[in-house]
Amino acid sequence: MKATIQKYVLNFKQPAGTSRGVLKTKNTWFLILDNGEKKGIGEINMFQGLSMDDRPDFEEKLQWICDHISLSPSQIMQELKEWPSILFGYETALQSLQSSNPFTLFPSLFTEGQDSISINGLVWMGDQDFMMQQLEEKLKAGFNCIKMKIGAIDFEAEMGLLKLIRSRFRESEITIRVDANGAFTPDNAIQKLEAISKHQVHSIEQPIKQGQWQEMAALCEQTPLDIALDEELIGLYDRESKIKCLDTIKPQYVILKPALVGGFQSSREWIDLATQRNSGWWITSALESNVGLNAIAQFTYTLGSQMPQGLGTGSLYTNNIDAPLEIKKGHLWCNTSTGWNTNDLNL
Repeated sequence: MKATIQKYVLNFKQPAGTSRGVLKTKNTWFLILDNGEKKGIGEINMFQGLSMDDRPDFEEKLQWICDHISLSPSQIMQELKEWPSILFGYETALQSLQSSNPFTLFPSLFTEGQDSISINGLVWMGDQDFMMQQLEEKLKAGFNCIKMKIGAIDFEAEMGLLKLIRSRFRESEITIRVDANGAFTPDNAIQKLEAISKHQVHSIEQPIKQGQWQEMAALCEQTPLDIALDEELIGLYDRESKIKCLDTIKPQYVILKPALVGGFQSSREWIDLATQRNSGWWITSALESNVGLNAIAQFTYTLGSQMPQGLGTGSLYTNNIDAPLEIKKGHLWCNTSTGWNTNDLNL
């Protein structure tokens, strides 16, 4: 078995505003496995400033996997336990290698183009006009679930935008999710959650910064709208720590980004533990290229959830890997009449 790493720089069509700043480019890495007969590919989506494996020795660990690819999968996965994006890439590449088609990892009605995945439309942070423009585009495109990132502009302006949406669309017509990315403080969070809840919002992701378990637990107990943990799950590698997090905070939902929580196996464990505790869940991509998005979408479909998922970053980039993934009327489809353009990949 031979393993190679290929770095790829994704360019945003327009700067993407997040609570961590404005993104213009994003680095990703492709892990390509070659057993002499066929190849498999996985995306190592290390998210700078957020991933636990955003560390000075990250590239050393990429070299490690190339040097030790002859070890058993269980040995490699154990070694990569605290490197979630590399583990996600390895797990995906291995699944790809073992599949009849390197891009059909989890065969289903979705991969056959006969069924789709309901997804939310993402409205990026910006001034009110910019956010309203995006919202209009999402509604025109047929989305009935919108996710708004908040916390970057004036809170009252954001509430004005929510009020405007609700003046035009009832809760039965448009579901609104908001993502604060930890922008609130324990002191002001409950007041802000009360203000947001007046606009019939479905849920809020990560209202305060992760790591404040007692404060988050108090919020989840008192909140007027459902709270979903997102960044809170990052860095929890073993079953015991996951159980402790869920039992302490008792969230209404958990949101799983496979590249940030350590791949599909870890995501399944989170789902099982959350379900046992009556917490809901959904899957979200994390600015992957279409290679990673494809793997996450196929995995997500196998889970059978009817909730809108957080998938669909493929259209953000000018130089994404051309793939048969399409968004139509708020749903992600696999168009079997088109294929992959792998000219930029070593396949």
